[in-house]
Amino acid sequence: MNQNDVDFLLSLTENCITTNEKTVTVNDKEKLKKNIHKLAKAAALETGIRRATARYLIRGAAQDIGITPASIQEFYLARGRGEIPTNFTVPAINLRVLPFDAARAAFRVAKHLDAGALIFEIARSEIGYTDQRPSEYAAHVLAAAIAEGFKGPVFLQGDHFQVSASRYAEDPEAEIQVIKDLTKEAVQAGFFNIDIDTSTLVDLSKNTITEQQTVNFELTAEFTAYIRSLEPDGVTISIGGEIGEVGGHNSTEEELRAYTEGFMSRLAEIAPDTPGLSKISVQTGTSHGGVVLPDGSIAQVKVDFDTLLTLGQVARSEFGMGGVVQHGASTLPQDAFGKFVEAEACEIHLATNFQNIFFDHAPDQLKKDIYAYLDDKHSDERKSDMTDDQFYYKTRKQAIGPFKEQIWELPQEIREKVSASWEKNFHNLFSALGIAGTNQYFQEYKTDPCYLPSLKTYLAAEAGDDILEDTTDLAD
Repeated sequence: MNQNDVDFLLSLTENCITTNEKTVTVNDKEKLKKNIHKLAKAAALETGIRRATARYLIRGAAQDIGITPASIQEFYLARGRGEIPTNFTVPAINLRVLPFDAARAAFRVAKHLDAGALIFEIARSEIGYTDQRPSEYAAHVLAAAIAEGFKGPVFLQGDHFQVSASRYAEDPEAEIQVIKDLTKEAVQAGFFNIDIDTSTLVDLSKNTITEQQTVNFELTAEFTAYIRSLEPDGVTISIGGEIGEVGGHNSTEEELRAYTEGFMSRLAEIAPDTPGLSKISVQTGTSHGGVVLPDGSIAQVKVDFDTLLTLGQVARSEFGMGGVVQHGASTLPQDAFGKFVEAEACEIHLATNFQNIFFDHAPDQLKKDIYAYLDDKHSDERKSDMTDDQFYYKTRKQAIGPFKEQIWELPQEIREKVSASWEKNFHNLFSALGIAGTNQYFQEYKTDPCYLPSLKTYLAAEAGDDILEDTTDLAD
């Protein structure tokens, strides 16, 4: 432990915390709340040992005051048993830009609504283009919880830990290892909820549905066994699978049964008595980011809510899961979200519209700089019939990582305007999804014991922190 780096970081908090390599103690909670944004910024913009240590200090401080990374496993299984009602849908939110500010807005709304059923997630693709490793994302969410005085379990989720079909075809073992390495990194950072996505390998050319889903469910079983081997003592990670890639044809009961039965059979072979899936993602008509029209607006889509309802009932009654998951929904009209509750969706993933809100408020000069960057670095993604609005809307997420520092350094008044818009959006979403009052369930269905990796674990993970992966072929 480099004491000079530690002393520098502790000074950012006015020395209200103390630490060694295994524990962090908070001596003044109010002082920590006032200064935690400085550690959050260090967790993003410092380098090397300081960056890793800042993330460790945030994780340890949060844990010391009762903010714990947790698994939603028992909650979802209780829902599958009918012990928890199906009259709300858990939002899983992807915070690509200014995640500390965005998470603060989400926690403010969650506290106001007494909402506990809330997940913060990041996808493999987003880790790449936003330049946020799991430990950084976790640090920002936990720091936000500290800043807002939130207490209780915080659900961090690896979203779309997805296999690239093209890279798998070239070298299956290498691609599988990439997912395993990312998963291990995420679990060490406190991601006790992992969504495995091998649906990219579904082969519709096969004759039977079981044959079409075989590679999908066999790899999901392999990843599940691996994830179970990573679990800290007392933690059962919530694992989700996926039967149909978002944007493809709508999922069917036959596909869900073939996938889940195949998965259970294969898991029993390679890891007997191992807990399986808590939920399953399906396709019902949406697409990630929405379909952009030439004027930059988003095309309306028709969601098959009947399919969503039916598949959720099958997942719960036949397989004991919490239900089914809806992807690619954040750009839908506000009046659509209550219908997901009516369709008894277990979980809904929301991302693009939060990014859109940021760009709605971003300074003109920053947007000009970003668009110039996109013209230079991503022109190969511009199709011949694309308007500027379509091209910039489609690619602007690719600039979040390269412009991370400029975004963090935005004037406070701009960040406050963005945060206010996020807070309003979260309030509308959380209310429509019916999660007000859900905090009560996490008193009955306890999540996980306190668990803090050593500082050495964070320092070891730092070695790969600046490795940026090309994720342009992966879903969000």
